[in-house]
Amino acid sequence: MTTTREQLQRWLDEPEGTNLEFKEAKSNYHFDKLVEYCVALANEGGGKIILGVTDLRPRRIVGTAAFAEPGRTEAGLYDRLSHRVPIEEMHTDGGRVLVVHVPSRLPGTAWQIDGRYLKRAGDELTPLTAAELKTIFAESGPDFSAEICTGASIADLSPEAIALFRERWSKKSRDERKTTWSDIETLTNAELLLEGQITYAALMLFGTRAALGRHLAQAELVFEYRSSEASGPAADREEYREGFFLWQDAIWNKINLRNDRQSYQDGLFRMDIPTFDEVPVREALLNAVAHRDYRLGGSIFVRQYAHRLEVVSPGGLPPGITAENILDQQNPRNRRLAEALARCGLIERSGQGMNLIFESAIRQGKPLPSFAGTSAHEVRLILEGIVKSTAFVRFMERLGDETLRSFSTYDFLALDYLHREQLLPEHLKACLPSLIEVGAIESMGRGKGTRYLLSRRFYAALGAKGVYTRKKGLDRETNKALLLKHIEDNHVTGSRMEELRQVLPTHSRSQIQVLLRELSKIGAAHSKGTTRAARWYPGPDLPDCN
Repeated sequence: MTTTREQLQRWLDEPEGTNLEFKEAKSNYHFDKLVEYCVALANEGGGKIILGVTDLRPRRIVGTAAFAEPGRTEAGLYDRLSHRVPIEEMHTDGGRVLVVHVPSRLPGTAWQIDGRYLKRAGDELTPLTAAELKTIFAESGPDFSAEICTGASIADLSPEAIALFRERWSKKSRDERKTTWSDIETLTNAELLLEGQITYAALMLFGTRAALGRHLAQAELVFEYRSSEASGPAADREEYREGFFLWQDAIWNKINLRNDRQSYQDGLFRMDIPTFDEVPVREALLNAVAHRDYRLGGSIFVRQYAHRLEVVSPGGLPPGITAENILDQQNPRNRRLAEALARCGLIERSGQGMNLIFESAIRQGKPLPSFAGTSAHEVRLILEGIVKSTAFVRFMERLGDETLRSFSTYDFLALDYLHREQLLPEHLKACLPSLIEVGAIESMGRGKGTRYLLSRRFYAALGAKGVYTRKKGLDRETNKALLLKHIEDNHVTGSRMEELRQVLPTHSRSQIQVLLRELSKIGAAHSKGTTRAARWYPGPDLPDCN
């Protein structure tokens, strides 16, 4: 996002209202307070938090030293909120200004931090009331999973499935007292039993095959294995029409039966990577179960090919969610079901399952997950299993688990773009300083002409240290060669700085001067004259014979 000086001035002239928050923050600003204001502003429709400006009108820019590395702060916000909050740094005559661009919450959702849903009240922050939250959650329509299933009873649920849920919930919350609850207490405390009546969410999680056949036949997953792309009957097919906790392990075991391993050598060790990794596969299944539209009659289909897995679920992406923003926006379609899965630790309330799927693909050198074929009536998630670059896998391994654990999803995406030598999107550039700091990437050049490449460790893993040396040195030597050619072509009149800047338009005057000094040092070029009148000529600066 790019804010013009004129736009900034218009904001300074406006009253501090629902979408603007001004903070002087001359020397610093507490990160936790920034997180809370982001939550509050998002819940009020989004807006801007502007640091380095006086609060009261007539406002003036005083400059701020807070958050010296905006990219790192942006990554920290994403880590805390699971939402991308861009931070823009502006340098004005009055000093440095930070503009925090807070997006709006999606319909039917609210942002929270540590379980607190915040809003602004004058100069203070206060929790949203229960009535306000109820109104927000009702925006996307009634939650089907929270509705009562008329005619269903506790006998329609599997005691074994409820026991597994209770055990996982106890472990997740570190509260062994939950293991002593009865089935009725477990369901009631999880809000899956309302006034003694069974919700659809309870059926989706624990229902027996007979119960789902009577009350919710579409809560079914169909598995198919296809040995080729040819149409016709599947080589293997199985239908799972019962509560999620009754088939979650069986479906993974079925997929894992035909799960090849891909090997690569790392020094003296041979490493194996599964074609289908368990974590992203389970996350893909959880996403399909938690976010499909149960008002539609279709089933979830899981189609396994030799090197590809497709998960197709009824209903398009939830309102406000697209393939482009799915990593930093969440809008659960079945809130009560998602809450139950979060209680037992199977999914995060922040909706990070899709992030894990992307991160796993990048770490294993596989193509990114695809939503090709997704439409208004179905979501189609494609997981590719072939490792495209074992060198990149070795590179990631050499960064170390501790470093990789500190990465955000956007850090992984930035590395993936650089590895594939694709142009880095603007929103990923904030990741660059921290990636340089941990030694994952290196920079070439300065200012607007700066370029980035994976660090020496990647080319060592590739067995191509010479390629690293060439890439690292190519730009500098090429740029000097271009300058020298222009100087030689204009040896009679000499070359002015304005012309040389046209040769390298992405370089600043000071960057070009550094290159020219290097040419001068080796006697390839010299200058005559001073300041703006100086001209450059080929060869060394020989003394005047006269």
